[in-house]
Amino acid sequence: MSAPNEDIVEYVTATIGGQLFGLPISRVQDVFVPERLARVPLAPAEIAGLLNLRGRIVTTIDMRRRLGLPQPSGEGSRLAIGIECRGESYGLLVDEIGEVLKLSRLSREDNPVNFDPGLARVSAGVHRLEGRLLVVLDVDRVLDIAPRAEAA
Repeated sequence: MSAPNEDIVEYVTATIGGQLFGLPISRVQDVFVPERLARVPLAPAEIAGLLNLRGRIVTTIDMRRRLGLPQPSGEGSRLAIGIECRGESYGLLVDEIGEVLKLSRLSREDNPVNFDPGLARVSAGVHRLEGRLLVVLDVDRVLDIAPRAEAA
C-alpha cells in the first residue's frame, strides 16, 4: 500500500498568453526577474538571450515565441522560471507566476484531441481545474528547440 503523498504532484503555476501552465516543482530551481539579456546572434527566435544569474550563464527562452503566441503589447515586466536540464541553466520567460498547486497524479489527463498543436508539442498532459485547464509543461520538450548538430 502506497503512502497518500506518493500520488500528489506539486506544480509551480505560470500564465503565458492567458493560459495556465504547470511545471513540476522538482524541475524548478528558482524564479527571477531577468535583467540585462544579451542577444545571441543567429539563435532561433525563441531564445530571448543570455544572462548572468549569480555567476551562472542562463539561456533565456521566450515562452510566448516558443508556443507561437503573440508578444504582449506594452513593456510590462516578465518573470523567468529557472530550471536546469542536462547540466545547463535555463530561464523560461512567462507573463505571471502563480501559486504552487498540489494535484493528484491520477487526475492528469492526456492532451485533448482538439488541442492546439503548439501546446501539444510541449505538453505532458492536462489537469482540469474549476473553470480552467492547467497544461503540464514537459520541460525536456520545451528545451528541444533546434535539432542538435552532431559532429560528423
